[in-house]
Amino acid sequence: MSDMQELKNRRQQLMQTMDVGIAVIPTAPEAIRNRDSHYPYRFDSYFYYLSGFKEPESVLVLIAGTTPKSILFCRDKDMEREIWDGFRYGADAAREALGFDEAYSISELDAVMLKLLANQPKLFFSLGDSAAWDARVTGWLNSLRSQARNGVSVPDDMVDVRKLVDEMRLYKSPVEQAIMRRSADIAAAAHNRAMQFTKSGMMEYEVEAEFLHEFYRKGAQSPAYTSIVAGGANACTLHYNANNTQLNAGDLLLIDAGCELDGYASDITRTFPINGKFSAAQKDVYELVLAAQYAAIAKVSPQQHWNAPHEAALDVLIQGFIDFGWCKGSKDAVLESGAYRQFYMHRTGHWLGLDVHDAGEYKDKQGDWRILSPGMALTVEPGCYIRPADNVTKDFWNIGIRIEDDVLVTQQGCEVITAKAVKTVTDIEALMKAN
Repeated sequence: MSDMQELKNRRQQLMQTMDVGIAVIPTAPEAIRNRDSHYPYRFDSYFYYLSGFKEPESVLVLIAGTTPKSILFCRDKDMEREIWDGFRYGADAAREALGFDEAYSISELDAVMLKLLANQPKLFFSLGDSAAWDARVTGWLNSLRSQARNGVSVPDDMVDVRKLVDEMRLYKSPVEQAIMRRSADIAAAAHNRAMQFTKSGMMEYEVEAEFLHEFYRKGAQSPAYTSIVAGGANACTLHYNANNTQLNAGDLLLIDAGCELDGYASDITRTFPINGKFSAAQKDVYELVLAAQYAAIAKVSPQQHWNAPHEAALDVLIQGFIDFGWCKGSKDAVLESGAYRQFYMHRTGHWLGLDVHDAGEYKDKQGDWRILSPGMALTVEPGCYIRPADNVTKDFWNIGIRIEDDVLVTQQGCEVITAKAVKTVTDIEALMKAN
């Protein structure tokens, strides 16, 4: 299946789900960083998923019914602007390259939309996502309402189109899975590179630079999110990203970093000793977190529910916290009281895809945890974070460990697509010693 056919199939599937009506899906706007400098442009994930089009100032319109139609509005071909800003497709070339039924200049959007919206029974649009787009769509509807005496009607029902696309995005096609595997391979290589590069006395940002180097030289377009490079006590801050502290021998380094390739994110966390050798306390906690991750991954398979991996990880972690003497009582008592949250305060994973925390509901319409199915992609990331406390001996203080992998649900069970990033104590120490 070609990429164009994949995109056409997605649009057809959405129009079939809509049954009748019109969908309006704009891409993300460009954003000013400061003065006349822009942030690097990143398209809207929903728009890109259905269009495959990366340029700003673009809108996808889908018309469902007896004669389904896909329409792209985009910037004009403009050789003068291309001298300054780079290549533009223009409407005709974009229609041809990506398989749209029609394409128009973005300058024609308002005029054409008044014709397309008239007498449609439903409007599929994400109201509330953008004030500017809310106002623009409201303007179209008000303009049509003024023509009521001429027999023109406006949609009497509005549906959040993203809810429909969320369900589609939850299941990754073979094309998507192939991209995600490549993204995972790049990120895994970067984590291995970081382990070999890291030395005491370095700054966290020096290690971060190694990730960026590996991402870009392997073809990724950007990091998938702001990297966390957290040495020592910094690892006990879950979303630490200052990345400006010196690394000390005897401490651990937690790195949560992934790349974006053709829109798809990888998301890996590894934790390793800065001097290449785990202390006894560090090894004990690390082995506990790794055992929790193995238990969680074993629960990623068809017919297991979404929360099963979290429950499995939590069961292992709580027993470990009791064995270490940090939590008192039975596992059930510690679970019920929430005492374990002193050391493990987040969940064990999230959906993964075009967004790092990808689209898709975690519960079904009855409020039950969603059942895992082939094609779903998620992270598995238990952790343990030990801040100084009276109920913990000092040799464990300021140890922060998280181990995260990207996992695809398969017919037989699951595939850990980030497995090339080493994670056992033996493999980590061997890799760092080899350098």
